[in-house]
Amino acid sequence: MRILIVEDDRRIANNISDYLKHKSNFSSQIAPSFEEAEYLLSTEDYDGVILDWMLPDGDGLKLLKLVREREIITPILMLTAKSQIEDKVAGLEHGADDYLTKPFALEELLARIKNIIKRKDLSTSSPIITVGDLKIDTNSREVYLAGKTIILAPREYELLEYLALKNGTTFSRQDLLDHVWGENIDPFSNTVDVHIRYLRKKLKTSKNLIKTIKGKGYMLWRSQQDKNSR
Repeated sequence: MRILIVEDDRRIANNISDYLKHKSNFSSQIAPSFEEAEYLLSTEDYDGVILDWMLPDGDGLKLLKLVREREIITPILMLTAKSQIEDKVAGLEHGADDYLTKPFALEELLARIKNIIKRKDLSTSSPIITVGDLKIDTNSREVYLAGKTIILAPREYELLEYLALKNGTTFSRQDLLDHVWGENIDPFSNTVDVHIRYLRKKLKTSKNLIKTIKGKGYMLWRSQQDKNSR
C-alpha cells in the first residue's frame, strides 16, 4: 500500500510514516504543503491519504474539496487538531472518508486508514476480475485461465491482481515495488522483472497479456469488453 501523508509537522509525519512501515509495511510519501500535495494527488497514484487541515500555504479542507471536484476517489482521512463538531461535519461533507482529531493514537490511525481503503475497494470492485480468458477471484485469491486453475505464489498473485484492478494502467518498476511489495527495495533490483517473468510463464496461453511498455514499465492489457464486464 502507498500512502500520502499531508502534514507540515515533520516529526508527526515521520512518526506516522515509520509506524505504517513497521506495522503494515506501507510505503509513505510526505507532502508538507498544500501546493505539493495538490501536485502529487494530480500526478501520482495512492491507496490512501492522511490529510492535515491547517497547512502553511493553504487550507486542507479546500484541498479536499478540490480533489473531490476533480473526481479523485482516493480514500482520505482528515487528521487535525480541529475537534469541534462543525469541523468534523464540514470535513465529512466535503468528501473525507474519515476524521480523526489530534492528539491521536497511531494504532487507531492505522486501523482507520486500513478501514477506509477496504471500504473503497469493496464499493468499487467486483470480486471477479475478467481479462479475456483470465479470471481472478479476489475473495478466494484464486486464478483461472481458460477454466483451469493457475497456482500462483502469494506475491505473484498480488502483482497480477494489482495490475488487473488498475484497468490497463502502465506502472514503472518503482510503482509496483511501492504498491505490491511496500518495501524499501533497491529500485535497480530485478525483483519486479523476475515476478513478471514467472507470471508470463504461468499465463503462457494468454499471449501478450502482460505488456512491456518500453521506457515506462508494465501493464495488463484489457479490451473494452473486459473493462465493461466488471
